[in-house]
Amino acid sequence: MNCRIDDLPALDGQEVAIRGWVVSVRDSGKIAFLVVRDGTGLAQCVFRAAEVGKQGLAEVADLNQEAAIEVRGIVHLDARAPGGAEIRATGLEVISNGSGYPITPKEHGTDFLMDSRHLWLRSSRQEAILRVRSEIEYVLQDELRQMGFFRVDSPILTPSACEGTTTLFETQYFEEKAFLSQSGQLYNEASAAALGRVYCFGPTFRAEKSKTRRHLMEFWMLEPEMAFANLTELLETEETLLTRLVGRILELRREDLSQLGRDLEALERVRAPFPRLSYDDAIALLKERGMDITWGDDFGAPQETAIAEAFDRPVFVHRYPTQAKAFYMEPDPDRPEVCLSADLLAPEGYGEIAGGGQRISDPGLLGARLRQHDLPEEPYRWYTDLRLWGSQPHAGFGLGIERTLAWICGLEHVRETIPFPRLLSRIYP
Repeated sequence: MNCRIDDLPALDGQEVAIRGWVVSVRDSGKIAFLVVRDGTGLAQCVFRAAEVGKQGLAEVADLNQEAAIEVRGIVHLDARAPGGAEIRATGLEVISNGSGYPITPKEHGTDFLMDSRHLWLRSSRQEAILRVRSEIEYVLQDELRQMGFFRVDSPILTPSACEGTTTLFETQYFEEKAFLSQSGQLYNEASAAALGRVYCFGPTFRAEKSKTRRHLMEFWMLEPEMAFANLTELLETEETLLTRLVGRILELRREDLSQLGRDLEALERVRAPFPRLSYDDAIALLKERGMDITWGDDFGAPQETAIAEAFDRPVFVHRYPTQAKAFYMEPDPDRPEVCLSADLLAPEGYGEIAGGGQRISDPGLLGARLRQHDLPEEPYRWYTDLRLWGSQPHAGFGLGIERTLAWICGLEHVRETIPFPRLLSRIYP
């Protein structure tokens, strides 16, 4: 029967067929060892002349790296084999056998690997990262469903900005201008007024001229939004979602994390409650650590790293200066110079992985904030309409998949977190 490699340990003694690609071949003349991958794991296939004949061994010896093949044989449990089982081969079908595969076990430079990203994805490290990414996306949506959220997709082409006009990718929409979405949040607010608890999940775009290890021009965000929710309820939701995520990834993808060299103990410390640090206290902490910073400044990577180093798990920084955040953030009623916003900073120097807050629900205040930010009213008319009928306190956040994945996997750069990264100087392949 046809099966996947990760099924082999449960099929001891059975005759199976696996399909995949050649990782390596070792031939001693009378016996050959073939390692095959299929995306779920690695399998060692043992070919002996007694079972496949000299011609069969010659076919194995002629295989090149990344040849596409089918191997038939009997499963045999063996703790020394990759995945704990090997196949004692009885037959081989060569589907295609190229030559000169450009990515070899030797060291390659970053530029070469990025130019060959379509092939680099096949390496064991990149496969492990992609499996963890897939699991993260599944778990987040599964947990939100269990928490009563509905998925409602937001548009990619929009007539207005969400996070500021300086980072928009502009495109032509027939006779009008349009922009690639920076966030689905504004549309989420409309959906939340229909269904109560919603989220959208998709690609977002920021034309930020940044070359840091944390920035991509195109990235994926999960954005929950809740009607009748305040900042406190929002932080509790984020905390619950993230702790459940990390716990399930440790359970479901532990082997992949180990393969990537991740310090699992650091992830096991991710438990509720998360520390909550006001912006004021964060400023004081940074000054204690000798950093030159003034109240009202936004935090960059050095500041976020310094704050996170004081804790062994993610930390919320809340109530940022109103002037430093987006136009829709609700001011603190007791102190309007700060707003009901919060960023979630990951430990170990990975910076902000989620940001959000409570939204303005008063139509007059929202109109005033649009004018203060010098934003045109007409493109936002539908958004301000939401405050005219059944307006309520509501809150939401956006969680960046790539930064979250980089943190959970312990990766040095976000370029490995997405199959085809879009960087400041790269759009190929």
